Amino acid sequence: MRSNCALYVDAGYLLASAATRVSGTSLRNGVHVEYGPLVDGLIKQAEELSGLPLLRVHWYDSAKDGVPDAQQGRIGELAKVKLRLGRFGVDGQQKGVDLRIGLDLVTHARNAAADVFLLVSGDDDLTEAVEEAQVHGVQVIVLGVPHSSGRPHGVSRHLVRAADELTTIHAATIDDTVMKKERPVPVPAPPPGEPAGQQRPAAGERPAAAAAARVVPAPHVPSPLDLAGKRPHPPAPPVAPAAVLAYSGATGQPSHIVGGYAGPDDVAEHVSAVVTNLLTSLRKSAAEEDLEALLRGRPSIPREIDKALLLDLSDALGVYDLNDTVRFELRHRFWELYDESA
Repeated sequence: MRSNCALYVDAGYLLASAATRVSGTSLRNGVHVEYGPLVDGLIKQAEELSGLPLLRVHWYDSAKDGVPDAQQGRIGELAKVKLRLGRFGVDGQQKGVDLRIGLDLVTHARNAAADVFLLVSGDDDLTEAVEEAQVHGVQVIVLGVPHSSGRPHGVSRHLVRAADELTTIHAATIDDTVMKKERPVPVPAPPPGEPAGQQRPAAGERPAAAAAARVVPAPHVPSPLDLAGKRPHPPAPPVAPAAVLAYSGATGQPSHIVGGYAGPDDVAEHVSAVVTNLLTSLRKSAAEEDLEALLRGRPSIPREIDKALLLDLSDALGVYDLNDTVRFELRHRFWELYDESA
């Protein structure tokens, strides 16, 4: 039997991490993805790393009631791609994705489906499945999404230790196929009788000057603490306990002990920066009807946005699991800054 490699892609990890790389936030709706070239790039790298032809790409994602949406259906129709879907729970969290990946890794290893497994994920919960697959003689390589610094983004230390190798997806594969989504700015219609796209010179202005005026300067890119030309107000006095203790999922040790809301490492400062950055991306990418739906659902936060907020803050703090106090502050601050930037 000919040897093969197999690729296992946690789409939630891949797309959130890729969005973070290109837009600064893990909001998946803030980026446009060319899935065909992305999958082709992953296949090419998998075959280069393993030195073996690819058997199949297993693509894992969540869907409402486990039914694929239009985009997921198109992904499942790509050559050599097998779509594997979990579902969303009542709390908006994905259910069954990690379980499906883990079961497939172990079952395929037992059946000798391939000799080298390449796993695109960073999830700590897959550590035991990786170790079980290795018991059956399979080599497991973890492919992380490169952060802007070049380091793998969001890969659990336990998963790194279990894998035979950790490497990153080629930066060009991400940068060429995942693009920040920008909502087009409406262009006013020209006055009657004037050609579209032509700007009339101001009174007393020569045509050459008018042409020069049509050169548009590069757009201002707001900093994480500068949204819609306004800096967020200082956070309100804490309603939380005097000290907030957060634990690192990698070490199990306290990573931040916050007394009050002062100091450069203050949780509140990170919360404001994360929310502001996400709102900047949201306002640039979301359609007007989506923003109206967001307001109609207030004070609830849509699942995709809430998940991005939690992922971004976890990444900023270096904390695997945020406690309830910090989660409450994050969601409360979202609406505060939304109102301030309106």
